[in-house]
Amino acid sequence: MNSPTNTQAEATDATQTREGIEHEVALDPSWSATAMLLTDNTKRAFGITIHELERGRAVLSMRVRDDMANGFGITHGGMVFTLADTAFAYACNEADTAVVASGVDVTFTRASHAGDTLTATAERRWLSGRNGLYDVTVADQEGQVVAEFRGRSLATNRPIPIPSDAPTDDSTAAEAGA
Repeated sequence: MNSPTNTQAEATDATQTREGIEHEVALDPSWSATAMLLTDNTKRAFGITIHELERGRAVLSMRVRDDMANGFGITHGGMVFTLADTAFAYACNEADTAVVASGVDVTFTRASHAGDTLTATAERRWLSGRNGLYDVTVADQEGQVVAEFRGRSLATNRPIPIPSDAPTDDSTAAEAGA
């Protein structure tokens, strides 16, 4: 596993916990996904947790709240999309520049409801130059597939934004108060 710290590879069991791994991942200026961890307001607002993170792969989960259900009592498609898109973002931000989506396709395969826990697994399929292709599967707590998402990425020439108070050594984001 490509990891931002030497200790993360040794903490495989910890990456599987419900609490997530954000507190274990230190800022790595050569890996833009680690900078996203420090300032990702969408992830926080939706209660999204990162369970696994490596270059080209990410596993995130989100418990569906009542306010995430649509008028039919099922999870709003935009909420499922947001989880998949967030997993895609962490998987495709593999290098030292900001990577953005150039397009996505999503197929919803079954309904989920408030109280369900959805897990999105994003994996790189192809990367060449500035372009990449990533597949994301979103499943419920029973392992039933809720959506399939395919994202196309474009690496920009913009450096990753690093907050001025971000730790850049072996200290973790948790130690820095993030």
